[in-house]
Amino acid sequence: MTRVAVNGAAGRMGRTVIETAADREDLEVVVGVDVADVDGVGGVPVVDASEVGAALAEYDPAVVVDFTVPDSTVALADACVEAGVGMVVGTTGFDDDGFATLEAASDSVPVLKATNFSRGVQALLRTVRAAVGALGGYDLELTETHHNQKVDAPSGTAKTILETVQEQRDVEPVYGREGHAPREDDEIAVFASRAGDIRGEHELVLAGNDEVVTLSHRAEDRAVFAAGALDAAAWLAGRDPGWYEFGSVVDGE
Repeated sequence: MTRVAVNGAAGRMGRTVIETAADREDLEVVVGVDVADVDGVGGVPVVDASEVGAALAEYDPAVVVDFTVPDSTVALADACVEAGVGMVVGTTGFDDDGFATLEAASDSVPVLKATNFSRGVQALLRTVRAAVGALGGYDLELTETHHNQKVDAPSGTAKTILETVQEQRDVEPVYGREGHAPREDDEIAVFASRAGDIRGEHELVLAGNDEVVTLSHRAEDRAVFAAGALDAAAWLAGRDPGWYEFGSVVDGE
């Protein structure tokens, strides 16, 4: 039984992680951490984020699952290094310094960072790699849509799709278009939409040779990401310090 803590326990994703974990027999959420003043979520005690170090020492989790904001994750990384606790990070929007802090933490504890914990997105990325490699010269356009509370744009998943495209093609991103903006051969436009409670939609269009190929993924429920993050937590527990990828979890390595 893997003991898990949840950072951001009172948030939408944190609550979903706790609810999803309740149906599993391979792990248990033993404590939550949040800046909100709540006593518990789903029967799990929640402590104030300022006491994260003490909470890790008291409840002794093997891994912390984190869906918060970059500043919170960076503070968590310091506490995890001090306590020797692994990290599964789903937070996005890090600047270079924040990302460097996570990388430095991986020298001391196992860290698994992913922009998306959907197994379907992992399959999408592999398909994107193959399609872009096979369809050289086709125009590329990338669109993502999320709920109206998401603060970073483009999404972390969209950035990962873009990086996957750039592994195969030398293209420059253009973030939206306005006015007189003829399309260049070596560009990929990236568009971000925010509306309602949309969980996450991503679409890559490849067009050329009188045909259009569309590769897309839509999440129907946040539980998809929670389940993947918990899979990652169970997989990460007990591993050596280092930087790990969600693809390894999906592949069962």
